[in-house]
Amino acid sequence: MRPDDPNTRRSGTPLIPQRSFSPTSSTPSRNTQPVQQTAAANVVRGQLEHIYSGHTPTPTPQTTPVQETAQPEPHETQNPYERTQTNHHAVQADQWQQYHSAWQEYYQKYYERYYIGQVHQTQQALEARVAEASHQVPGSEQKTEDQPITKEEAIYDLRSKLKSQIRDSAKKVRKSRHFMPIVAACSVMLVFVFLQYNRVLFANVEAYVSPGNIDPVNIIVDPSTEVAVSPEPKLIIPKINVDVPVDYNAKPDYDSQMKSMENGIAWFGIPGANSKPGQVGNTVLSGHSSNDIIDQGSYKFIFARLDQLANGDTVYANYQGKRYTYTVTKKEVVKPTEVSKLVYPTDKPVLTLITCTPLGTSLNRLLVTAEQVSPSPKEAAQAPTDNSSNATSAMPGNSPTFIQRLFGANEQ
Repeated sequence: MRPDDPNTRRSGTPLIPQRSFSPTSSTPSRNTQPVQQTAAANVVRGQLEHIYSGHTPTPTPQTTPVQETAQPEPHETQNPYERTQTNHHAVQADQWQQYHSAWQEYYQKYYERYYIGQVHQTQQALEARVAEASHQVPGSEQKTEDQPITKEEAIYDLRSKLKSQIRDSAKKVRKSRHFMPIVAACSVMLVFVFLQYNRVLFANVEAYVSPGNIDPVNIIVDPSTEVAVSPEPKLIIPKINVDVPVDYNAKPDYDSQMKSMENGIAWFGIPGANSKPGQVGNTVLSGHSSNDIIDQGSYKFIFARLDQLANGDTVYANYQGKRYTYTVTKKEVVKPTEVSKLVYPTDKPVLTLITCTPLGTSLNRLLVTAEQVSPSPKEAAQAPTDNSSNATSAMPGNSPTFIQRLFGANEQ
């Protein structure tokens, strides 16, 4: 037992420094300090291993004997690098898993609170806009959080805003000094176009609408049967629903033809083509396919569907209380001045129908030719010889258009 050991020193006994006879026995040598530090680090490392591993640490063997009396002086400190960096304990996998799980849970809660806040702000902005719109629409009630705006209300709000903007724009336009002149000019232009081209519009409409009323008795008839009819002269075409009176007293000049066509179909008798139903020769009848809306008469579109006839179709002509049946044999488009197409030698009773084509114009003439099949053509009488000067240079057509009326021109 050493006399200078604090544990063996009696209480109250003063500590008397002892002088060592050896030159190195008075104080610990500096060469023993690293060894002491290594021993202390081993002890701490063992305690840390005990904490992480959960078992009793195994003492680290001393490689170099340490003097029991060697104590570090108070002013001597350990190396910080050796104390913190030397021989770190390896972290276990489950500890890293707990570490990452904690951080993931933190970030998840952070972003969850962030997005919930954004949704709340957006909802508040929408509720503010709904409240503002409800104040602008008369009679609307302010919506609360329990009463969100519906699709119908949103459409109503949009429609109201658009109407308001349109009314404001219309007021500005109406107050403009250029508005009335522009409206007047557009109105005049529309009226002008309508007056000039109305026959084109109405003619195409009439082409798909029955232009007259027809008696069903006139449709269901045997072409070879003679039927007693009224003395009123008529032209009947069942396929295009035509049942119209005929004026066989009309003159071939333009004015007479136009006047007769106001009341139906006009007979166009010229030298070489002046026969009537039941006579050998060419019986020529003319009618309007399209005439101006401002013209008089109820038969301005009676032949609007004449071009729909085909070979073999039946046409009836009532004349002097007797019905004559014809069958279509030919269709032809000619110029208005080709009157010679109507004059040709024949030994049969022939019927030719004339109208303007294309619809709404008088550029050309459509000729539909039909031959008599009943009564028997052999019983037909000869047409009287016409020595009068009823020759004309053009076939009848439509009335003048609006521009032609302004400049005093006649339609031929």
